[in-house]
Amino acid sequence: MTDEVSLAQAAQPSGDTIFGKILRGEIPTKFIYEDEKCVAFNDVNPQAPVHFLVIPRKPIAMLSSAQDEDEQILGALLSAARKVAAQQGLADDGYRVVINNGKNGAQSVFHLHLHVLGGRQMKWPPG
Repeated sequence: MTDEVSLAQAAQPSGDTIFGKILRGEIPTKFIYEDEKCVAFNDVNPQAPVHFLVIPRKPIAMLSSAQDEDEQILGALLSAARKVAAQQGLADDGYRVVINNGKNGAQSVFHLHLHVLGGRQMKWPPG
């Protein structure tokens, strides 16, 4: 098993997360985008030349636990991903947006987040 898969298998959707600590300023992070619904920042372990995360300010554990009332937040996440991707120069050649959901989806942090990867050709299938 890879380290990422091992982390996902051990992770549990409960309690505080590293992203909660980032949002509260307990872990200093340079936001490359922020608004009232979400923030974006570079991934500390990039898997592509450009790799940033977009997270909601509201703590939603994973996509499958989002509620109908979260529809605007979910849309805001994709909109922020699009804006930051353009700012990062990815709009012309494209990029990939990934949401890991649950342990079989390799989710290791249970605070909903989008990975945006670009700057190189992506492979298919991804997993």
